[in-house]
Amino acid sequence: MIKCFRRICLSAVMSVMCICSSAVENPYVIGNSRVTFITDNLVRVEYAFNGKFLDDSTLFAVDRTPRPVDVKVERDGRKYKFTTSAMCLELDNDGCPFGQKNLRATWVQDGKEKKWDLPDEQRGNLQGPVVTLDAVSGPIRRMEGLLSRDGWYVINDTGKDVYKNGCLQYRDRDHVQDIYLFVYGTDYKAALRSLAAVSGKVPMTRKYVHGSWYCRWWPYTADDYREIVAGYKEHDFPMDVLVFDMDWHRKDGLIGTGHAGTRGWTGYSWNHKLIPDPKGLLKEFADQNIYVTINDHPHDGLRPHEDAFDAFIKDLGVDTAKSGVPYFDAGDPVYMKAFFKHAHGPSEEMGVAFWWLDWQQDYSFPIVRGTTTKHLPWLNELYYLDSKKNNLRGAGFSRWGGWGDHRHPIQFSGDAVGNWKMLTFEVDLTTTSGNAGCFFWAHDIGGFYAGMDKELYTRWTQFGLLNSSLRIHSVVGEKNDRRPWLWGEREEKAMRRIYHMRSQLMPYIYSSVRQCHTDMLPLNRGLYIEWPEVEESYKHPGQFMYGDMIMGAPVTEAGEGADFVVNKSVYFPEGCDWYSLFTGDAYAGGTTATVPTPLEESPVFVKGGWPLPMQPYTERMASTPLSRLIVRCYPGADGCENSYTLYEDDGVTLDYESGRYATTKMTYGRSADVTTVTIGAVDGEYDAQPQKRAYSVELPGVEGKLKVKVNGRKAKWSYDETIKGIVVDVPETDIRKSVVVTVKK
Repeated sequence: MIKCFRRICLSAVMSVMCICSSAVENPYVIGNSRVTFITDNLVRVEYAFNGKFLDDSTLFAVDRTPRPVDVKVERDGRKYKFTTSAMCLELDNDGCPFGQKNLRATWVQDGKEKKWDLPDEQRGNLQGPVVTLDAVSGPIRRMEGLLSRDGWYVINDTGKDVYKNGCLQYRDRDHVQDIYLFVYGTDYKAALRSLAAVSGKVPMTRKYVHGSWYCRWWPYTADDYREIVAGYKEHDFPMDVLVFDMDWHRKDGLIGTGHAGTRGWTGYSWNHKLIPDPKGLLKEFADQNIYVTINDHPHDGLRPHEDAFDAFIKDLGVDTAKSGVPYFDAGDPVYMKAFFKHAHGPSEEMGVAFWWLDWQQDYSFPIVRGTTTKHLPWLNELYYLDSKKNNLRGAGFSRWGGWGDHRHPIQFSGDAVGNWKMLTFEVDLTTTSGNAGCFFWAHDIGGFYAGMDKELYTRWTQFGLLNSSLRIHSVVGEKNDRRPWLWGEREEKAMRRIYHMRSQLMPYIYSSVRQCHTDMLPLNRGLYIEWPEVEESYKHPGQFMYGDMIMGAPVTEAGEGADFVVNKSVYFPEGCDWYSLFTGDAYAGGTTATVPTPLEESPVFVKGGWPLPMQPYTERMASTPLSRLIVRCYPGADGCENSYTLYEDDGVTLDYESGRYATTKMTYGRSADVTTVTIGAVDGEYDAQPQKRAYSVELPGVEGKLKVKVNGRKAKWSYDETIKGIVVDVPETDIRKSVVVTVKK
């Protein structure tokens, strides 16, 4: 037996068994091959001539931090076997690049040995996202996701550009292969954690992007926007984000490639005929805690008609008389620095919160000049990084750019056609997109085109309750306005209920967003992620978990009768009873039931026996301080004790990265006739954190003669018909003190 070193060189005559088990040797260089274990479930294999292995980043692989992975290495002559807790990788150092004969992996799944060879294709892939839904009117083919019933997945990064010092450059031609093999069996959570290990975590988003948005392509004036905001208040709908589509800017460009029949598609100078005082208007909305994003089609860059053109050209040092107007050049860091400064800077100084990157020009400009990279993923990276100025979290708002684009949330799904088939597809797409890291779709609720059916729009809004954002958007047209109070009294009431629920659920939603960041778990996730061994989890594409405790099965078909009833078949996973968020009705876990669902309701269910954090309704759901925490607990089984952690921070800055955030552990327990809800002391701090807080503990299904105590002292309670249970209110108290509520029958 001989000692193994970090670099292993073989002589042709050596045929000795070598065994070592240590992370020190990771990576392992064997001739022209390099093997790097990133996690137990993820291995990178490279083949390169002259030792030209790649340690720099690509847009996919950005984290090259060495990690201690326990790997057992066995060698017999030129053959190597690498074994972790999840897989066994075999390499025959035959001097050739990787292929069917010299590289394979094996692992145990469902009690059987499985194997992978490089040419293998996916047979059980659970699917992923799409780049865009532009003009899509029904199901289309999706990209593959990382998760597969095959138990493995390969991301082939071979030949992709190197990402170094903020620029893209060609890879050295001696670097022949760059393959990432994920082996996870049915441990889908391990696969997603491994994706984060090499490609980075999903970052925390700005909290307000998870609120209520209004958007419409229409030449609105400043007074029109004021009227929209006033209408939301008058009709009792919350609003957090207001979107100015492309008419915010002038369209008088005379040069450029243009789009949709006009050279005015790109623009950066405010249209003062529509919006005379943009700075004043933006301040009006900012004072009301409404955030404004504006549309951006950057493909024609800054041109001579723009207000900022002269300053832009001066910064570039270009003599336009000699060289002409510079074209948009995303591959030139000098150009892009000046572009962001002069195209975006003035509007940001006025108060624009972030930009809607509406890139649609791959038909003309698919590749960034001087690279092999498409424009969309590269622009998503540049825009996101630029948005992180002044200690702000990045705010992306663009189409999906492929592997690694999870680092630029949120994603805009594009201009879909509104119909029932599209709604059905969008529900499933939202679920499978998380399998590739696309956790936060901002859909055009109701569809961008068409979708004038009132029932359809109401059901789409109900789906929006469990999206990453409640965002409406529609095409230009007199009738294409999706303000929810324009669709009929009954529909308005049904949609208002959804908007109010969204506002009330924001503490849970934002805590679930935090889980996306810490655990790399999708906000909307397939049942199979939580119950991978249960066959039924794979059979309901219209169902999904929304965080840990809420399950959705949205209605995606027209109903019958005066109440538009749809009899929805819903599978309830085992382990607990499930309760309708709308009716309070209970459903046993491990069963399938038919749920009659009239227009005013939606199949949304909460796990019984868990504390669900909520807040009172507020018209600014994502920025109103949490002065009263509502903890709703549907009945759990006798003997259960379950905890959930509320997450809070300032919602907009990067301070969370340095530990400035707060958590509150909440526990529900039930033993015989005693129910106990404990709200722990708040741990942690952040700027503008409330120091006192009131509490309301809601216990649906609890009634009768009761003895209620708060911190051991007798307390009052009230019956609430809307939850069909009791409410225990606790006056404002120091957040650093715990609260214990006990209810005895």
